[in-house]
Amino acid sequence: MRVKKRISRIAYHTVVLAVGFVMIYPLLWMVMSSFKESSTIFHTAGQLLPTQPTLENYANGWKGFSHTTFATFFKNTFFVAAMGTVGSIVSSLLVAYGLSRLRFRLRGLLFALVLLTMMLPGQILMIPQYLWYNQLGWINTYSPLIAEFYFATQGFFVYLLMNFMNGIPKDLDEAAKIDGCSYYSIFSRIILPLSTPAIATVAIFSFMNRWNDYMGPLLYLKRTEKYTISLALKLFCDQTSSSDYGALFAMSTLSLVPIFLIFAFMQKYLTEGVATSGIKG
Repeated sequence: MRVKKRISRIAYHTVVLAVGFVMIYPLLWMVMSSFKESSTIFHTAGQLLPTQPTLENYANGWKGFSHTTFATFFKNTFFVAAMGTVGSIVSSLLVAYGLSRLRFRLRGLLFALVLLTMMLPGQILMIPQYLWYNQLGWINTYSPLIAEFYFATQGFFVYLLMNFMNGIPKDLDEAAKIDGCSYYSIFSRIILPLSTPAIATVAIFSFMNRWNDYMGPLLYLKRTEKYTISLALKLFCDQTSSSDYGALFAMSTLSLVPIFLIFAFMQKYLTEGVATSGIKG
């Protein structure tokens, strides 16, 4: 029996490692290709490791375009992602707290509308939003990429935070009311500290979504110096002339670093949020 268990364990881990390698191989290929000479990348596509590693692609890619270095694109993307994440957290927290703890008329209808926004394709709103932002004079600014997230437009985050708050015992609210706390005090002193794992989860997903957003910047940003990373990477590919794939892969690799750092430092809170989401009062 022990031999069979060992064989099954070895077979299981072998299959898992093989599947994991297949899934991560495209990422590894991109990272390794960023150290190859641009002209040899596709000639040696079947070879993972570069024969003569070089950092020339990183130097060329960092120069950017139109006298705008890639540092500017990183700064623009970080600004948009950070401001959008703050808006998503603040607005989603307030709406989730109201739906979770307050009792008022049409509460069920409002919650249903929040769920309906999760089912509405974003493409449907592109033209109305563009016309609206154009009337406001926000085209070629970061306002269309940030402002909407301060109005709890992401129903999934509201639902996630509300579900987490429902798991916090309501006896804490009653005890705080006896001590003279208002709804605002209960939110800031009890609900907010206990919701840290869920807030971290929202922050991770919101920042990642804003960091990788392509369609929004494509619609609203017109000047190169305002581009985010997703738009800047597209500039390396030119259908009318030669494309610098080496620089493209190099800057794509650098663009992944912030996401990996966020997961590395906030993985504890993310895991805790998933593990404690089922607590009931």
